[in-house]
Amino acid sequence: MNFFRIGIAVIAAGLITNGCVSSGTFNKMEAQKNDEIAALKKQQQSDLENHKQVMQQQKSTLENANNSLKQQIASLEQNKAAMEQQVASLQNEKASLAAASQQQQQEYDSLAHELSSEVEKGQLQVRQYQDMLTVDLAEQIFFDSGRATLKASGKDVLKKVGGALKGYENKIIRVVGHTDNVPIAKSLQGIFPSNWELSVARATNVVRFLQEVGVPPERMIPSGRGEYDPIAPNDSPEGRQINRRIEIMLIDKSLVSELNRPDK
Repeated sequence: MNFFRIGIAVIAAGLITNGCVSSGTFNKMEAQKNDEIAALKKQQQSDLENHKQVMQQQKSTLENANNSLKQQIASLEQNKAAMEQQVASLQNEKASLAAASQQQQQEYDSLAHELSSEVEKGQLQVRQYQDMLTVDLAEQIFFDSGRATLKASGKDVLKKVGGALKGYENKIIRVVGHTDNVPIAKSLQGIFPSNWELSVARATNVVRFLQEVGVPPERMIPSGRGEYDPIAPNDSPEGRQINRRIEIMLIDKSLVSELNRPDK
């Protein structure tokens, strides 16, 4: 700018010297140029300020975007850690279930092996159902029709069953009596008004005998279902015979505790 001014001054001086312009005209020209220079400076300053504001806004936008990306990264890392924990937990559960399944299979094989002779004779059946082992006893070997007193043949089988059950200390033993749908004979209704009472009495007598042969009583639960849990139709002698049975169910103590826990 100074160079520009000097140039104007030199030109103006030359013009004045040559008589082309007057001193007033020169001053007017210089004032106009000064105004133009001032306007250019003002415009330049305004452009710089605007550019500075734009740059600051862009900087702020980039900083916000950067902070947002950092938060997203932190959130993703947390999600990744949570998912890794879930995967590890599921793997542990899978391993635990596999071990439990293997243990249940071993328990079933062991019980079936110990009672294999009775199974072959048709005196009982060993079944595995979900988390339970069940020994189904044929009713005719243990009780006379309409009676709850254990027969000698039944006691012999129960001794073998009791010896096998004593080794399962982590199990609760639930003994369930079942009948067919034939009503109790009138001559016996004074003792057993219905099949409910008969099924409960039979289960209770089985529990008492198992206690006598060494099964801890605190591990046993007697109950009766009467005619209300059939596994075969009651419309034939064969079906009714199948339904008259005693179930001895081996249930994990932890499962029984969970079922008995009061609601909160």
